[in-house]
Amino acid sequence: MRRTKEDAEKTRIALLASAERLFLDKGVAHTSLDQIARDAGVTRGAVYWHFQNKAHLFHEMLNQVRLPPEQMAERLCSCTQQQPLRALRDLCLDGIASLARDEQKRRIMTILLHRCEFTDELREAEERHHAFINQFIELCEKLLECAGSKLLPGVTPRLAARTIHALIVGLFSDWTRDQTLFDPQQDAAALVDPLFRGLVADWDAVQPASAPA
Repeated sequence: MRRTKEDAEKTRIALLASAERLFLDKGVAHTSLDQIARDAGVTRGAVYWHFQNKAHLFHEMLNQVRLPPEQMAERLCSCTQQQPLRALRDLCLDGIASLARDEQKRRIMTILLHRCEFTDELREAEERHHAFINQFIELCEKLLECAGSKLLPGVTPRLAARTIHALIVGLFSDWTRDQTLFDPQQDAAALVDPLFRGLVADWDAVQPASAPA
């Protein structure tokens, strides 16, 4: 029995690896369960033993890693209200850098941003994606409300939160499309700090002394 469970788990891992590889190469909509089964060297029946359908397989592939937007949302939940602007800035830098540190995370983020058409069969995955976007913006807004007096006139916590989200998603999308555009670990501060300088009345007094200007 133990051997059977081990073999089943190996098959499941092989299917997820094949799905990740084919989704990245062909796109989610243009990859069939038959192709995934052949790539993994198993039968189509083995696919249905482990996964209800392609949407379930796609969802389980996403669950293998904690993507930067999800990690950022989770960390925002635990952020203290002390120095909220610095905490938010550091969180953005870490989210960008995490793409360079984890190859699988980078591949799956690339699939999500560039190889995925949210068809009806992927509705659940699309809803999950949108839920984390909304959660990130709402948590950013709450954190920024703690520093509302430091924002420039006319910049509301809501507008600032949406602006930060737009920058982060844009950087994720650009870098996963073309990794020569910037270095996520070396250039993150230079990319993020100008935005905060445009939102905060005296950003140089808020950011760490060691941070790039």
